Amino acid sequence: MTEQPHPARPLSDLARDLIHGVAEFEPTARGVRLHRLPASARRFADPQLLAMEAQPSGARLATVTSASWIELVVHPSFVAYRGADRPRGRVDVVIDGARATSAELAGGDALEVEIATGSATPVPGESHTLRFELPEGEHVVELWLPFNEGIELVDVRADAPLAPAPASGPLWVHHGSSISHGSNAAEPTGVWPVVAARRAGVELRSLGFGGSALVDPFMARVIRDAPADAISMKLGINTVNLDGMRLRTFVPAVHGFLDTIREGQPDTPLLLVSPIFCGIHEDTPGPCLIDPATLGGGQVRFLASGDPAEVARGALTLRVIRDALREIVEQRADDANLAYLDGLELYSEADAERLPLPDALHPGPEAHALIGERFAERAFGPGGALAAAF
Repeated sequence: MTEQPHPARPLSDLARDLIHGVAEFEPTARGVRLHRLPASARRFADPQLLAMEAQPSGARLATVTSASWIELVVHPSFVAYRGADRPRGRVDVVIDGARATSAELAGGDALEVEIATGSATPVPGESHTLRFELPEGEHVVELWLPFNEGIELVDVRADAPLAPAPASGPLWVHHGSSISHGSNAAEPTGVWPVVAARRAGVELRSLGFGGSALVDPFMARVIRDAPADAISMKLGINTVNLDGMRLRTFVPAVHGFLDTIREGQPDTPLLLVSPIFCGIHEDTPGPCLIDPATLGGGQVRFLASGDPAEVARGALTLRVIRDALREIVEQRADDANLAYLDGLELYSEADAERLPLPDALHPGPEAHALIGERFAERAFGPGGALAAAF
């Protein structure tokens, strides 16, 4: 007998009902494109942020179903760097809270980039169907979407109805850089905010955007207007990477960022997190560059190209950032629901000796897991700054 998929609602309605962690669903000729930022923020975004927000890091399709199989038809879009290994995106399957399997994406549209020159060549491809067999009976099934590729959702098929799964707990909104986005993690459930959310039993909306945690005012407005039971922001590394501010401009920018959030979230528990350990930028400002000696070797590495002498004139390093963020929270002591977490409590110099950053900038899979577990304990555990969300 030929299998017949269960009749589905319109794809846009199905996506809105089943997919968590996405701000908007944009209709396309194929289906719907997922966006983690609303259109009101995307109009201010540069190409880097536009690419990052279209990658559904921390998002998942969550359903209660008795289906024996479920299929996702997706059209991926991704960047491939010539001379550097970049794994394809994956979809992780979690059944009743336990990770069951994972599948790699194929096909889709590639943008092949020559790192040395910056030239880019588009290479179109086909859509890809992922099929997952499910155990007998009714289960809560979560399909965690790729963190490192954009996708258009073309179809969702199953042999039984797909009912929306309830939220997994209080809603946690987290904003951060490529580390929060997932760089160097192995799979969607291995990204540190996802590790933390699953361990703490909270619903994640990830606003982690590679290269784009730059204290942008429009990002503060997104967080201000977002439903949230708890908020965290991990700031600093991208500002140093880009050499985008001096201390004089960074401090008031963060104060303004917090002021904007408090306009719409006056009492929501809010945790300001400083950067984890990164040896190249502890005492050396940016800009951060790819080490040309590592091109073509499979694993590129980054280096800090700034002058440490510029710190005396306000250049930012990670040590400077940590001190500044700590002082900002101390200056706002009248905000009883604002707290500071030193990123070195999540990943320290000692951790880096045991679990070194593979590219000198981003943690590998084991370090992502470590950071996520420590964050869950320190932020959501007993006495944690975000524990009041429960």
